Amino acid sequence: MIWIDADALPGSCREILYRAANKRNVNITLVANRWLEEPKSDFIDAKIVSQGADVADDWIVEQCEKGDFVITADIPLAARVVEKGCKVLTPRGRELDESNVSEALSYRDFGHELREMGVQTGGAPPFSQKDTQKFANALDRWITKNIVG
Repeated sequence: MIWIDADALPGSCREILYRAANKRNVNITLVANRWLEEPKSDFIDAKIVSQGADVADDWIVEQCEKGDFVITADIPLAARVVEKGCKVLTPRGRELDESNVSEALSYRDFGHELREMGVQTGGAPPFSQKDTQKFANALDRWITKNIVG
């Protein structure tokens, strides 16, 4: 099963997920706190949760199981689901698991602390076609390894 933290997911990644779900018969669930227009499909579901900080994250953590795949840019959410035995893919194509999520969380927390102190960290670069390609490739690898083979 693939769980998607869909509130801030780039449209290009969403389209890749829709195509993969239908072509490879993979169940995906988009989780958001607002209505999403997803295509009609037996493999694509959407769960709208109530407004509030971390409501979608909490729902994903409650629902996911060991071996599931979670798509999110939210590193604290990634750390929570990795702890449950899930793998994570960010929209930029970075794979997170038990071997590297702690480092990603530390780096994220350090940047947050700098911003709270008023240091301008510059933020992430604009989302690019290269990011979309890295995402598509990593998604295909996971599906091939865990669903098809």
